[in-house]
Amino acid sequence: MTKGWGRPFEDAIEVGGRKLVTLLDAGEYIMGLPKKEHAAPEWQAAMEALILVAEGGGPTMFARIGVMRALNRRYVPPLNPKGKEPHWSRRKLKKDQ
Repeated sequence: MTKGWGRPFEDAIEVGGRKLVTLLDAGEYIMGLPKKEHAAPEWQAAMEALILVAEGGGPTMFARIGVMRALNRRYVPPLNPKGKEPHWSRRKLKKDQ
């Protein structure tokens, strides 16, 4: 398994019209964030994952997941008010059929 910051992600990450293709692209993107945002725990975890994958080898998917989680940290899925409705009828037992 190859090591280094030049390793490409399996699928590029698109951020605001920019594509992060390699680990280095993602690292530079994170370093270019405003200091307050860069200090967020999600971005710190993403950077740690990038460093581990770049220097220690391993699947680039780990680093990609870290970056994607940091990018989507403020996303809240819409609440489905119906949800899964409970089944209120009694279960029919074999002896009752």
